[in-house]
Amino acid sequence: MAIALKRLQGAAGAALARQLPSLLGGAQQCFGNAAGVGSDVQQRRTKMSHSEATNFFLMEALEHLEYPKRLRKLLLTPEREVAVELALLRDNGEVATFNAYRVQHDNSRGPYKGGLRFHPNVDLDDVRSLASLMTWKTAVMDIPFGGAKGGVCVDPLELSERELEILTRKLVQALRPILGTYEDIPAPDMNTGAREMAWIFDEYTKFAGFSPGIVTGKPVWLHGSLGREAATGRGTVFAIRELFKAQGLGEIKNKSFVIQGFGNVGSWAAQILYEMGGRVVAVSDAFGAVANEHGLEIPELRRHLADKHSLASFSGGVVMPTENVLTVPCDVLIPAAIGGVITGDNAADLQCKIVVEAANGPTTPEADQILRQRNITVLPDIYTNGGGVTVSFFEWVQNLQNFKWSEEEVNSKLDRVMVEAFQGIWELHVEDKIPLRVAAFVKALQRVTRARVHRGFD
Repeated sequence: MAIALKRLQGAAGAALARQLPSLLGGAQQCFGNAAGVGSDVQQRRTKMSHSEATNFFLMEALEHLEYPKRLRKLLLTPEREVAVELALLRDNGEVATFNAYRVQHDNSRGPYKGGLRFHPNVDLDDVRSLASLMTWKTAVMDIPFGGAKGGVCVDPLELSERELEILTRKLVQALRPILGTYEDIPAPDMNTGAREMAWIFDEYTKFAGFSPGIVTGKPVWLHGSLGREAATGRGTVFAIRELFKAQGLGEIKNKSFVIQGFGNVGSWAAQILYEMGGRVVAVSDAFGAVANEHGLEIPELRRHLADKHSLASFSGGVVMPTENVLTVPCDVLIPAAIGGVITGDNAADLQCKIVVEAANGPTTPEADQILRQRNITVLPDIYTNGGGVTVSFFEWVQNLQNFKWSEEEVNSKLDRVMVEAFQGIWELHVEDKIPLRVAAFVKALQRVTRARVHRGFD
């Protein structure tokens, strides 16, 4: 049933050449720059449709599985897309409106599950792509959820806390008919966190009664789960550990790492790598980058940032332009910020042996082909950052049980899920001689297809 790798890559390259013209010029429905997001990243984001890029990677897996066209369309098409407009009375008396979206891609394996982001560049295509990725992520991790995603086109830095709370509650009111503990369960994403999830829990409870399982990523003291904050970063480190084992590269100790994006995911991954003896030689955020070839003192750097200092003002390393962090020599490059940062323009300049995608969609299809030609291993996003949704599932289960697990239990269960998911991907990679990204999508497609077929179509 499988096709040879050479044929797969040849077909992929040809398909990419045909698709790239149609990928250009994806219009954004909402404009404005997020604080600190470089104009070069914004320009790249407008060049390519995110959903087209996701579907390109999916098509590779579908070609490998030799699925018929009618089944491909069924698997690629979202089940529901909702767009709403939220009106907000600002503190200064002005009335502002914000576009918001929720895309429910697939629920054949369980309730829709996916994050909710606040960002000035959110658009329907972006949300559609991320909803699709959630379907395949939950499937490759083999947890009983489907895929969804949501977003509000807003710069949260421009709103007061009161305005953010009202906006969040209005979003719940607008989406309430399609949300539910067993229907669609939001979670934190870019520029949202435990605070916003608490507001969602409270607002939904007003209508439906006590419903802690309506959202995950809540504060630990408000029915959240221990270990959730660090879950995506911790899962990323577990993924690196398993890849090193499979490739015979030894331990994390003394390996060098570069982390592009030092938010929640990047900072936790850096901390855990540091604790395991890894050398984090460079990190960046939206405002700057800092490097130290001997390894940054990550605990000291995190304290520096917690005290509201900028990354660029950290004295334990050499300051560099943000865009240069991707080309710092290292064993492992970890993009952990926004999508589309590794492109056809810079993929040839990377000086790493492995790319571990902690962000969603950080590598474009064109860049992915270049990395394959250079024999740079790419550990795909739908597996690498699956730790977040896995512990979200654990939180949901705890809410249904009204019973809290210890942090050790959460981390142990996460470790087991990451190991088992990697084994499934690696076996396909070796047996079918396909890239890890294709293997991950193949595994996910098999699970979703099996669920769809066995549930029927009537």
